Amino acid sequence: MLLSPRAVAALSAIAAALVVAFVVAPGPLAGVGGTGYAGERQLSAALQESFVDYWRSGDRNLSPALREVVDYWFRYHVAKAVIAALLLAVLVVLGARLWSAFARAGRGRAVLAAGAAVVTGLGLFAVVVVMANVQGAAAPFASLLPMLQDSPATGGLGQALEQIRQELGTAGQDRPALATMISDFALYHWALAAAGAVVLAASVIAAVAAWKSPTRRLPRSVGVLAAAWSLILAVVVAANISTAADPAPALLAFFQGGW
Repeated sequence: MLLSPRAVAALSAIAAALVVAFVVAPGPLAGVGGTGYAGERQLSAALQESFVDYWRSGDRNLSPALREVVDYWFRYHVAKAVIAALLLAVLVVLGARLWSAFARAGRGRAVLAAGAAVVTGLGLFAVVVVMANVQGAAAPFASLLPMLQDSPATGGLGQALEQIRQELGTAGQDRPALATMISDFALYHWALAAAGAVVLAASVIAAVAAWKSPTRRLPRSVGVLAAAWSLILAVVVAANISTAADPAPALLAFFQGGW
């Protein structure tokens, strides 16, 4: 795979544009075709009000007001996941070119190695971002819970959170709304476990391929990195499977501030 300064510049410019888009575009995109919010403060206020009403209603199904917030959060995470996936694709192409050039180069190998390492690190970060946003899109209600936990626990919200802690600490857990929260919290962790398992499989394949048959595009050093990355992913997958299998204690720990 040939490398030219023009190609590197073009790919780097596309990557930079996607980073900017990742920061500024998801909010406006999420507002298309549904309710939008002018910043996190407005979103948080809408979430608090609608969540308190939902909790008091006793219903298992989300109220229309809370559904609007959750649907917005779903679209927001989809937008971020798509942009992050595009960024990852660009970084993969750029990284492959740099690693290939590094393997071929007679001079300037240190510069190429540094560039390839930086792009690889950014690529791994993009993988994490894609996984996190797939998780958020799969279970947007659970993904919103940290925003409740970070809000001042006063008035109706404070009472609701205290009731949640009390009911999670008992064996009954009969309130329908709480059952929905527990179910979505489990889905939240199953989603990350599934995404992590897919990436883990790809990492193991890359590690084995690079170690057994190193090529210009996939040197042995990449195999070592992929093996280390695979170990991290295995821990993440195992932890999320464990939480998803028994979500109530983890949800209680979360609302108690210990998760």
